[in-house]
Amino acid sequence: MRTSYQYRLNPTKEQVEKIDKTLDMLRHQYNYQLAQRFHWYEQNRSPIDRCSILVCHLPELKDKPNRFSQQASLIQLKKDRPWYTSIHSQVLQEVPKKVELAFDRWLKGDVNGKKSGKPRFKGKGQYKTFTFPQFKRHHFVNNIITLSKIGDIKVIVHRQIPDGFDIKTVSVTRKADGYYITLSLDDKTVPTIKPDFNANNIVGIDVGLIDFIVTSDDERIAAPKFLRKAERKLKSAQRRVSRRKKGSNRRKKAIKKLGIQHKKVADTRKDFHFKTANNLLKKYDVVAVEKLNIKGLARTRLAKSINDAGWGQFISILSSKAENAGLKVIAVNPNGTSQECSNCGHKVKKPLSQRTHNCPICHTSLCRDLNAAINIKNRGTHGLKAQSMSS
Repeated sequence: MRTSYQYRLNPTKEQVEKIDKTLDMLRHQYNYQLAQRFHWYEQNRSPIDRCSILVCHLPELKDKPNRFSQQASLIQLKKDRPWYTSIHSQVLQEVPKKVELAFDRWLKGDVNGKKSGKPRFKGKGQYKTFTFPQFKRHHFVNNIITLSKIGDIKVIVHRQIPDGFDIKTVSVTRKADGYYITLSLDDKTVPTIKPDFNANNIVGIDVGLIDFIVTSDDERIAAPKFLRKAERKLKSAQRRVSRRKKGSNRRKKAIKKLGIQHKKVADTRKDFHFKTANNLLKKYDVVAVEKLNIKGLARTRLAKSINDAGWGQFISILSSKAENAGLKVIAVNPNGTSQECSNCGHKVKKPLSQRTHNCPICHTSLCRDLNAAINIKNRGTHGLKAQSMSS
């Protein structure tokens, strides 16, 4: 089982300077290696199918930069720029991995074929995380963690690491309110499926903007609308930033306060998602959800409300916690869940403003969201049976 724990760091002023300096040097290297890839792309994308070889000059093709060639160049980098020796070699080698991941997602897409936007160069303060890909457990004792080239840093340990878990990687992140470490933990002895797993203990959930979720058992959780509630404070903090002179210390302080306000909203939303996911997984062994195109929905006029709800983050947290607990989350086709009658299957077309489902065939009358949740549960049950038969 793989999981991650995040703790807050309490570094000294010298350690803060080292972390910030490390992040800035890594940012420069990230931008340089990304520029190398863009240069290769521009030099090697001549449209030869539309250009006469006799007339046009075709430049000599260059080798494509890859993670390993860029990692090999780091040896010469440390000779030309000795100050890079203050960064642990494995931390520096993680930069080409990030560059390759961002570049390939732009050209090829991820494992599902979905492409990301063109990667951007990182401005000052925009490179916020570096990772130690290998870490030994004895370097984290009590509330002190030893990071190579940085030193011993105090950690606020709000929960202990469970017995049997090994620390695989350690990431240091700078946030608006301070510095954090994220430990990636692994324990291969934990079973993937709970011994008393009951496939019949299933629930369907329909996510929405009025009620955050409605379950097939007609339980409702109202949408908390954290961003909407904090809009006045955020607007005030943003106005302070706009009124400060660019480059001044007062502007920097105002930007930091604005970042803290945004982080508070994000943290409160995330805490709500974790608690909601925990409550669902305590009651049910299988949770059926809709496989929504959230990016597409976020381009509509309801974008602010959809981003405020954070459906994508919630489903990701729910799936991760279910996997760690030996339970299941099954995604179903969302087409027609609101229009289809959960009792007889007849399609009853209705606008979004109509919140009640009334079937003219079987005369079923119930809440639109509850009807959708029952349909999601039925599709999840069918999908679970299909998975068990195929396996």
